[in-house]
Amino acid sequence: MPEIGWAGKDNGELLQLASGEFDVFVTADQGLQYQLNLSGYDIAVVTLAAKTNRLEDLRPLIPRLLGLLSQLKPGEVRTLAG
Repeated sequence: MPEIGWAGKDNGELLQLASGEFDVFVTADQGLQYQLNLSGYDIAVVTLAAKTNRLEDLRPLIPRLLGLLSQLKPGEVRTLAG
C-alpha cells in the first residue's frame, strides 16, 4: 500500500495500522490466520480463498464480501471460499 506509506510492512504491522483506520481488512493471504492471533486486533479480517489470487478468480467472491461487510464485528475472522 505505497499510497499511504505502508509498503514493506509485515502482516502484523499492516493489521495494527489498519486497525486505527479501517473496519475490515480484506486479504487473499490464506496463511494469515495461522501466522497471527487475529482476534487480538480491533479490526475484522476477511480472507478471500479462490483457486488462485488472480483478480479473475477472486472477482466472483466480491458480491458475498459486500453482503458480509455490514455484519462483521471487530476481531471477527471470516473466510470466503469460491
